[in-house]
Amino acid sequence: MEGLDGHPLYSCNRCRNPIALRHNLLSKDFKARSGQAYMFSEAMNVVLGEKREQQLITGRFVVADVYCSNCKEVLGWKYLKCFDDIQRYKLGRFIIEKAKVLKEYS
Repeated sequence: MEGLDGHPLYSCNRCRNPIALRHNLLSKDFKARSGQAYMFSEAMNVVLGEKREQQLITGRFVVADVYCSNCKEVLGWKYLKCFDDIQRYKLGRFIIEKAKVLKEYS
């Protein structure tokens, strides 16, 4: 967590591994498996699962699950491809479930 002093961040709820910085939060208005979710422009200390095509509420996408690199908890997903131009703003973005992270101050 060197270099993060005083910056709000989101950490894995299970192991407290830093996942995303507050300034990378784009939206709190997303839905996921467990309910509310956040959209981040970037995430850290995560690994991606296999790509898969999935039908979501807003359309069909290619996504990959996002796992905590420390404890391997599934945190959400990353948008890799969309089939509707209106949804292109989601490409490369991370959806992280609110129930899977803690907001902390380093």
